[in-house]
Amino acid sequence: MKSRSVHPSWRQVFAWLPAIASLLIGVCAGCKPQIPPPGPPEVVVAPVAQRDVPVYSDWVGSADGSTNAAIRAQVTGYLLRQSYDEGRLAKRGDLLFEIDPRTFRAALDQAQANLAQSQAQSGKTGLDVKRYTPLAKEKAISQEELDDAIQADLAAKAQVQAAAAAVQQAQLNMDFTRIIAPIDGIVGIAKVGVGDLIAPTSGELTTMSTVDPIKVNFFLSEHEYLSAVKHPKVSGWGSGGSGPELELLLADGSAYPQKGRITATDRQVDPKTGTIQIAGLFPNPNKILRPGLFVRVRALLGVRAKALVVPQRAVMELQDKHLVAVVGADNKVSMRPVKVGERTGSEWVIEEGLNPGERVVVEGIQKVREGITVVPMPLGGPTAAPAVKHEAR
Repeated sequence: MKSRSVHPSWRQVFAWLPAIASLLIGVCAGCKPQIPPPGPPEVVVAPVAQRDVPVYSDWVGSADGSTNAAIRAQVTGYLLRQSYDEGRLAKRGDLLFEIDPRTFRAALDQAQANLAQSQAQSGKTGLDVKRYTPLAKEKAISQEELDDAIQADLAAKAQVQAAAAAVQQAQLNMDFTRIIAPIDGIVGIAKVGVGDLIAPTSGELTTMSTVDPIKVNFFLSEHEYLSAVKHPKVSGWGSGGSGPELELLLADGSAYPQKGRITATDRQVDPKTGTIQIAGLFPNPNKILRPGLFVRVRALLGVRAKALVVPQRAVMELQDKHLVAVVGADNKVSMRPVKVGERTGSEWVIEEGLNPGERVVVEGIQKVREGITVVPMPLGGPTAAPAVKHEAR
């Protein structure tokens, strides 16, 4: 009988592969060096400071001329010429527009002629009274004739006054054909052109504003206003004084170099918005600020005594909550919710949740979690920060 050779089948070979692979991995594992577990992460910490903190606030405001004038026509006529450069400074009394004066010159001449005629008539009636008075005493004429002469003289004098008033009105109308600048300021672009028929009902011909100094209007809420006027170190908000210095941030984010002062506080709080209008004046020697420019106004509202402050980068904002990573005496991290107040510079006032002297993480916050041990490094220093003991409030 023919014998069969004994060889493992392919199925048996595949069945042995997992066991062979496990044996090889076990053998090689002993050849690799062991990697030590990572140590505690290093973080930068800063102590919770306590000091008096000035409280600033800012508001959206708008610039306006310290004095504004709407230039309008006071008589009807055709615009003869425009005598100013648009957007340039004009002095009080400078000619801005001129209306065709011929009609008004003719009216003035007519009024002056009527005045001369009335004066002549008044002279005649005056002579009649002088002549009739002695004749009436001598009974050469009746008393009635003298009375008539006296009444005629009074009427003639009244006519002279009316004619003189007409001359003044005609002269005013003549003067109104020359529209002059009522203030010193920058004159805007004209809204009419040469040859247009303009009248007092035509609206503004242009506008002009005094921009040095320039006025800035902004609004305080009732809470901010009351807080400001009650604080002993901040005066002038409600008493008409100079108040605190005002700072401006322009639309491009730059700070305006000139400081301003409060000049007026409105007489009432607007019941619809619950705000009160404040006006400040700023020097504007280079005419950079123009009416209508939107700005941000910043001013001192008060001083918070013995406030707790931490760097702003130590505070994590999660939706409507704020968290701070506090490093305890055992260098373990505690994620603590806090109640924040005002921002001042690069710091944040903490109203609740921290104690003076506690250490908070300012760099490396992404490395920490609740209960983890860290190596605290002081802000600005190379060595580990000492543990800080404190008493709970």
